[in-house]
Amino acid sequence: MRLSSSLKLRHLEVFVEVARKMSVTQAAEALGMTQPAVTRALRELEEVCGKPLVEKHGRGIRLSGYGELFRDHAGRSLALARDGVALLQGLDEEEGPLVSIGALPTVAADLVPDTLAQLRGGGAPGRFRVRTGENQFLIDQLRRGSLDVVVGRLPAPETMAGVEFDPLFRERVVAVVARDHPLADITHVLPGVFESYPVLMPSEGSIIRPFVERMFLEQGLAMPRFPVETVSAALGRRFVLSHQAVWIISQGVVRPELEAGRMTALPLDTGSTLGPVGLCVRREHQLSAAAQRFCAALRSNCTAQGLA
Repeated sequence: MRLSSSLKLRHLEVFVEVARKMSVTQAAEALGMTQPAVTRALRELEEVCGKPLVEKHGRGIRLSGYGELFRDHAGRSLALARDGVALLQGLDEEEGPLVSIGALPTVAADLVPDTLAQLRGGGAPGRFRVRTGENQFLIDQLRRGSLDVVVGRLPAPETMAGVEFDPLFRERVVAVVARDHPLADITHVLPGVFESYPVLMPSEGSIIRPFVERMFLEQGLAMPRFPVETVSAALGRRFVLSHQAVWIISQGVVRPELEAGRMTALPLDTGSTLGPVGLCVRREHQLSAAAQRFCAALRSNCTAQGLA
């Protein structure tokens, strides 16, 4: 029996999504399929492989040892097939294939838009789409082939399977307030000072949340009791500039406001929050010429701004 007559792209899509979600129900929702259809596709794939790929685990499922071995191969094969289709589909476009960029908040405020404007102003051909969001969402989109590159903080090691990271610069977390805030001119942050004002913090599960918690511990400060947890840059700016909030966030998110004098950073020692910011790409993924130009221009911008 030839592999091509029994193995379909749908089988790989289902297996990769089940392996990511560890749930047939959630995989079915993500793929727009019914649960029976997902289960049937898994069984068909297991027949092709001749090995069980998933097994029951408590009330849910997990990958078998064979499934663990097959996961990376399936993911890479699916991503490469999508790359090839996207390349061919883009050949009829005057400006080449679409470049899909994932931008975390730390670079979405200035570096990514400045780089795209520079490319457009220089007349370089290219069609670009930018998505913002939390790290896990963007990395999942990268693995699925929906994004070509993700720009932002280094993800947690356990999320980096099949992904390579190219560092650009290191960045710290800052606590900022509006320039006319009562805390704007303080020279020392006292314990409990945040209790009198709204506090915005990175949400649970975000890359920088552990750095923020460690910073509070090192500084002898109590964690805010009722923070607003968000990674939304738009919400954060509005809250800070209009409602006397304290915003604890990556410096890149508020770099334009700090440089323009609309916000000021509180005198906290945030050296322990330094972390690498860079480019995430899929292994074995050949970036298009337009995507390579974007990455090179972004790197050049980091150097020009003294970040690298």
